[in-house]
Amino acid sequence: MSHRIAIGSIFTECNHFCGLPLTLRDFERTELRRGAEVLTQTGGTVGGMLRVLKDLDADLVPLIVASTCPGGTVAADCYLQLKSELLDRLRDAFPVDGVLLSLHGAATAENAGDLEGDLIESVRHLVGDAVPIVATLDLHAHVTEKMVSNAEALLAWETYPHRDAFTTGARGARMLIDILEGRCRPTMALAKVPVMVTAIHGGTEGAGPFADCMRLAKSLEGQGTVLSTSVFLVHPYIDLPDMGGGGLVICDNDMETAVKLAEQIAQMYWSRRTELEPVLYSPQLAIQAGLKIAGGPVLLVEAADCCGGGASGDSVATLKELLAAGVDQQSLVPVVDPEAAAMCHRAGVGSRLSLSLGHKIDPRWGSSVTVEGEIIRLSEGRFRYTGGIWDGQQGDMGPTAVLRVGSIDVLITSHATYDWNDEQFQSVGLSAREAKFVVVKNPMNYRMAYGEFAKAVFVLDTPGPTPATLRNLQFRKLQRPYFPLDADLPGMGLKVYRSVARRG
Repeated sequence: MSHRIAIGSIFTECNHFCGLPLTLRDFERTELRRGAEVLTQTGGTVGGMLRVLKDLDADLVPLIVASTCPGGTVAADCYLQLKSELLDRLRDAFPVDGVLLSLHGAATAENAGDLEGDLIESVRHLVGDAVPIVATLDLHAHVTEKMVSNAEALLAWETYPHRDAFTTGARGARMLIDILEGRCRPTMALAKVPVMVTAIHGGTEGAGPFADCMRLAKSLEGQGTVLSTSVFLVHPYIDLPDMGGGGLVICDNDMETAVKLAEQIAQMYWSRRTELEPVLYSPQLAIQAGLKIAGGPVLLVEAADCCGGGASGDSVATLKELLAAGVDQQSLVPVVDPEAAAMCHRAGVGSRLSLSLGHKIDPRWGSSVTVEGEIIRLSEGRFRYTGGIWDGQQGDMGPTAVLRVGSIDVLITSHATYDWNDEQFQSVGLSAREAKFVVVKNPMNYRMAYGEFAKAVFVLDTPGPTPATLRNLQFRKLQRPYFPLDADLPGMGLKVYRSVARRG
């Protein structure tokens, strides 16, 4: 029997502490597919879903797939348009047997704080109780009661850095087919604790606190009635009630076991909370220590300006300190500054000019620095991702320039882009292997790009909307107590959400 399956996606990660809202133009620049265009996707989560369903000769109903680099909240009109289009296409395609959604889990809109919960609930109201909904999530999702109660199954990525978007999409598709063909009746429980930490120690490979939690969760899959397990290290830069991380377990018609095991994962996560807090260095101390190390590159991790976490990428805090320290060895620094990039393009390669650089998009976190240098390279800023969420797809930095300021090559881009490997540097001929210092603005993915040859790594304490610790970020809606501001909580502050039984 061929099942009629609707597939859609509204995918991004938001930040309540940065500047500009995400607009439809941001999605158009990154990925916005409609109708039959969705069926051409071969990579990412949707690509994995399509592969499985095509192999099973399912009757595919493509809705829309919209994704973009993280940023501020999604503008109200943007979300309204994307949501309305997805729901209208779904309604026009009735009847459907099931719905597959590729979501992040930490998106918010000006008109919907819990964007994914709102979207899943809206789909549920449209299709009714008889049609199962399965959604995939990033493991940095803020999973809410609304999401759990309106979906049959939520499956999260298992790796960070995120290498398994495709296979998670495939897992979601197989889960939906198993539900439709009566091979399982999912009962889902989420247990989470108010631990607010960043992704610095959130890797899933090798030794580490979050890796150990993931290994525990995955060791439970296939035992008894357990169908799927997920672990969540919540994206901490959204400001919503009841945030935290923990475990989600899906069992086959066995809520008691699902709750018990989800609580076990959450308890382990709580017990490892202090190990998730990083050791931080001031840029000055990190540069001084790096200068004493033979060779390079020495990585200066300016996590507080992570475009992949919603920051604007316009910080020059570390660049200022490299200049103040008089570093005379080749170093690489990225910054998003469309005004400066445009000036470089007008001047042309080989020109020397003085620029005011940085902190123009989101000036709350610092002030610009005036630099003088030579333009050594210009580009339109296009590159291709070599893995991860947008594997094989084109990235767009917009008009881009490389300005050589003494020994420092500054990559000036017009748009923020997600850092997967070092595709941005490579696209303009910059090599980290030849550098003394490299400023990186991602808390984890730099390990793939430079881990095999970096001489040292220093995580910096700099201002920005994606800081490496949550100790000083001022939340308004997230209420205490939560770790790290509160070390011990009665009962760990544990909360448990359960799915709702719908199908007989």
